[in-house]
Formats: sequence, C-alpha cells, structure tokens
Amino acid sequence: MNRRPAESPPPIDNPQKEAALRTVRKLMAFWGLTAKDLRHAPEPVARPPVPDSVRYRHPTTGDTWNGEGAQPDWLKRALLNEGYTVAELRVGNAAPESGAANKDPAV
Repeated sequence: MNRRPAESPPPIDNPQKEAALRTVRKLMAFWGLTAKDLRHAPEPVARPPVPDSVRYRHPTTGDTWNGEGAQPDWLKRALLNEGYTVAELRVGNAAPESGAANKDPAV
C-alpha cells in the first residue's frame, strides 16, 4: 500500500475565512466529527425575520418609515408641504412643540 503524506491545504487570502476554518477544525476535532458526518447533517434552522424598526412616523396620519430605501411620498409631503422637520418626524425624539405640528395640511 503506497500512501502519500497528507498535503497541507493551500493558504487562504482572507484572514476572517482562515479564522473561521480554524474554528471549524477545532470544533470538528473536539466533537470527533468527520467530513462524512457533515454530509448527513440536518439543514440549519432558518431564523425568523427581524421586524423592521420604525424610525419615522407622521404625527397625524400615523404613516411610518424604517429609514431604508427611498423616502416615501408621505415623508416628502410632510417635509416640503406641511412644514415638518426630520427631527419632528423621528420616532423617540422629544421634539419641542413648534407651530409645524399644528399647521393645517391644506396650507
């Protein structure tokens, strides 16, 4: 039986990947796992989606926006036509009472 010595794997350019592989190898050695065990491993459980957090809310209509993507039309109207500021629409911000919150939207 002619056996070749085990070849070392090629070096990895990404340090994070290298660290991850070291961790995986340590865990496999600790638990006595082989590559064959991994082929028959159950699929990972999908995490439930994280609900988007509301970052902006219109004080009279209740419309909300999470701050990601393009600004919604209600936000543009509130800023340009209704006189609100971003700080007044931001959730959790104790905006000082200003005339903007009491303005008639038709004005």
